[in-house]
Amino acid sequence: MTTPTTPTPGDRPGPDGAHGAPWAAATAAPSTGTSNTVQPTDTLRPPDAPTGAPRPRRRRRSARGGWKHLAAIAACVFALFPLVYALSASLSASGSLLGSNRLFSDVTGANYTNLLNDPQNPYLTWFANSMFVSVTTAVGTVLMGAAAAYAFSRFRFKSRKSGLMSLLIIQMFPQLLAFVAIFLLLFAISEVYPFLGLNSRLGLVAVYLGGALGANTFLMYGFFNTIPKDLDEAAEIDGASHAQIYWTMILPLVTPILVVVGMLSFIASFSDFLLAQIVLQDPDKYTLAVGLYQFVSVQFGENWGVFTAGAILAAIPVVALFLFLQRYIVSGLTGGAVKG
Repeated sequence: MTTPTTPTPGDRPGPDGAHGAPWAAATAAPSTGTSNTVQPTDTLRPPDAPTGAPRPRRRRRSARGGWKHLAAIAACVFALFPLVYALSASLSASGSLLGSNRLFSDVTGANYTNLLNDPQNPYLTWFANSMFVSVTTAVGTVLMGAAAAYAFSRFRFKSRKSGLMSLLIIQMFPQLLAFVAIFLLLFAISEVYPFLGLNSRLGLVAVYLGGALGANTFLMYGFFNTIPKDLDEAAEIDGASHAQIYWTMILPLVTPILVVVGMLSFIASFSDFLLAQIVLQDPDKYTLAVGLYQFVSVQFGENWGVFTAGAILAAIPVVALFLFLQRYIVSGLTGGAVKG
């Protein structure tokens, strides 16, 4: 009875069944003095072994994404250059824009000192007026637009579609087309209700609110439709009224769109010039846009250094508001409304 023998590595069968010379020749240990020993070569390296040269895929990906970085840098330079130029003009002692062609050639704070300490041009009073008008307009726009959007989204009543169509048609015509009619209307109202007429900040707020309902209502209406009505029905079964549903359930779910509408309304009213100049006539009631115009409205007496200093300071509230509300703007909108 023969005992089966285990083949050694040198005797492993080759592809043809023979005990194999190729494997033995490649794996045999080198012997001293033997000239025909076969050494391992790079032909036996695994195909996935790392090499020193970068992979072609990585080079192709870098080539495809390189132009995007260049475009982003060009866009940043294009957007930041006016701001840098205005900052340089506000810190320049020449008081003109032509003297700011060499950026930050001379740096001084005289323009900011003159801006804040000029009794004939009360910048801080203008700033307070702009904040009052803008904040009041933003809050009123959000409340009016949200109430109208909720009514159109949740209730079914006669002339609902015609009302939506009317808002769509009205928002096609800009408010500036009616500035003559606005002036005559406020002039007539000032004889009966002076606090809502000409030269009144509340009158200016009323003008802004009158033209803010159309577009904002449509913007909120589409967002309110994304909130499922099952939430309303479940709350009604629990005994909640429409007011409770609106204030405690719907509005917290639509916070992102409320923030967007409020921020857009704030920026629009904060930077408006034409309507504010028509309504406001007393220098102590000017907004920033109207007040800053006084620095460059006199021929041969333009003070662009003080003007740019005021513009730089006026941009701080808008930037701060955007940074503070950014987490609401980029949030997931309706994400989490129907979880669980």
